[in-house]
This record gives sequence, structure tokens and C-alpha cells, in this order.
Amino acid sequence: MLERLVTELGAWNWIVLGLVLMILEVAAPGIFFLWFGIAALIVGGLVILIGDALAIGWQVQVILFLVLSLIAVFMGRKLVGATDAESDEPLLNRRGEQLIGQIVTLEEATVNGRGRARIGDSLWRVTGPDLPAGTPVKIIGIDQGTLQVEAI
Repeated sequence: MLERLVTELGAWNWIVLGLVLMILEVAAPGIFFLWFGIAALIVGGLVILIGDALAIGWQVQVILFLVLSLIAVFMGRKLVGATDAESDEPLLNRRGEQLIGQIVTLEEATVNGRGRARIGDSLWRVTGPDLPAGTPVKIIGIDQGTLQVEAI
């Protein structure tokens, strides 16, 4: 059935597949379907240039599509991956790490190494030495959303 489909539709099956994959890329962006769509369009174009789908067997067309897909994906990754620049704010979405080095006051006493500190309008869990409420502490780290503090 696949052979009949490929030989009857000729290049149009590759062109339609390429367009469908590109539409999928628009619907679900992620720069993934784009490269496969480009490979399918190239195969369709080659079949049109040769002029007869029977001149290139369906097996060769599928292998050509697979090879071109791999090449397109690797070239696309290089092209898109080239924009991996260092951020001027590497801790932007890592609030706990932004707090390291700050001095805060314990809202609740640390008992058995656990307590709470108010930072802005939030209460954060803290771990550190047993200290009474109201003690200023320095944030020295963060572990799974719990701030590690030490007395100053």
C-alpha cells in the first residue's frame, strides 16, 4: 500500500507532508517539526525535478527523507543553538539563590535546626543552629527550597 501511495501521488505526498509538518510546528512550536518539514519539501522538489516518481523508487525517497531529516536537524540545532549566550542575570528565576549572602531576621526560633525567616512578604523555611526568634542570620545556601542560615 505504501508503494502504491508513493507512486500514485508522486511528489505531492512529500510536499503535503512537509506543509503539514510546518503547520504542526506553528501549532506546537519547539523547532522540531520544522526540520522534518523542510526535508519532506526537498524530497518533493527533487521528485518534481526528476519528473517521475517511478524514476526514484519509494524506498530511495524514504531513505532520502531520513537522511535529509538528520542533516536538517543537525544544521538546525547548530543554527538555533548558536544563540546560547550567557545571561546578564543568571539567577533571574532562582529566587533562593538570589538570597544567598543576605542578612535576615528569624521570624520563628530555630528548634532542632528548623525555623522560619521573613523575607519581604514571604516566610521561608530555614535550617541552621538553634537560635531564638528575632536573631539576625546570614543566608549561606539553599537546599530544595529551604534556606540554610548561620548566626552572625
